[in-house]
Amino acid sequence: MNDAALSELARWTTEAGLAGKSETALLDGFCRRAVEAGLPIARAVVIIDTLHPVHEGRATRWRREGDGGQTELVEYGPTNEGEAAESWRRSPFFRLLESGGSDLRIRIAAGEGEEFPTKTALQDEGMTDCLVLINRFAAHGVIGEMDCVYSYWATDASHGFGDREIAALIGLMPGLALSVKCVSLARIAGTLVETYLGRDAGRRVLAGRIRRGVADTIGAVLWYSDLRGFTGITDRAAPQQLIPLLNDYAEAVISAVHDSGGDVLKLIGDGTLAIFTAEATEEACRCALEAETTLRRRIDELNRRRAGKDLPTTDVYLGLHIGDVFYGNIGSNDRLDFTVIGPAVNEVSRIAAMCRSAERSVLASAAFANATAEAARPRLVSVGRYALRGVERPQELFTVAPAV
Repeated sequence: MNDAALSELARWTTEAGLAGKSETALLDGFCRRAVEAGLPIARAVVIIDTLHPVHEGRATRWRREGDGGQTELVEYGPTNEGEAAESWRRSPFFRLLESGGSDLRIRIAAGEGEEFPTKTALQDEGMTDCLVLINRFAAHGVIGEMDCVYSYWATDASHGFGDREIAALIGLMPGLALSVKCVSLARIAGTLVETYLGRDAGRRVLAGRIRRGVADTIGAVLWYSDLRGFTGITDRAAPQQLIPLLNDYAEAVISAVHDSGGDVLKLIGDGTLAIFTAEATEEACRCALEAETTLRRRIDELNRRRAGKDLPTTDVYLGLHIGDVFYGNIGSNDRLDFTVIGPAVNEVSRIAAMCRSAERSVLASAAFANATAEAARPRLVSVGRYALRGVERPQELFTVAPAV
């Protein structure tokens, strides 16, 4: 081994972590430099749990190929039930967690590790030796299930790893684990703010717009939707059915908005507040109408699926409006909300509520109709003038005819 090259590798790992390199770039750069320094690594895996609504964690895999290497990233779901749980319990990582240890040597060529499916897979690939490591975080550094970095390092050298090589890997791994943790924390921060604030609001917050009272005036198409008869459903349906119901219909609404370029700002019980922005107002209106068409199709598909399982079904009321709103931070020093406020926000919620009286699934304001491109206006059909609660004068409202 080249001690100078190993020292340079440790320095590079720190700098790469500070630079915010991805997990794949970190592991690929680490392994390539380690091989050049004389460590006979042929396979490597680095795993870290995360805080995400769908994924439990991420595994980065590296394999030596010719003079270089190949790296891939895999996101995995929950490992607490089914085959995933069984596979986890039979892993060497679980063995280390149970024993409280931090490293485990599996001399594959000597027949060790028969109880681990990982050993069989590595042996089939020609590996002779494997070092399994856990680098734990202190209690105050734990976020969700992210409490350590798991890794294993395998070689196909006929003699396996030497003692100095094992010691070098153990000594280098804390630096790599810290770099991976830094990348993961940054990703978690982005995931959390975009999940709970919305994509655009999340990006603005991460860019530093977090001061109380800082807000922009923007023109936007406003979308407010809620579920038809949800109060009645809560009275009739079993309590354990309500959260899955809300999730099913929220998925239909949110995915329709996102797929058409909109941004969901708030989930208010069974209601959804979203905005569509574009340089051209006509384009924002087009995107909102496209989302409405997509939503209707997905609601029809969802209702057929739920009805086939004898689950309660419903529909979505939708109000569309356009206007200038204040978009930014509102609240106290200790608790802020990044949202939109203004008369137009109140009006769009009143328009959505009027769907019940007008017996329509969607209603749009005259302002929205007037801002819509000429080619799309035939889809907007007047249903008359209605008095909106809290709005001074009756408003002409329009429904949206199905897209041809």
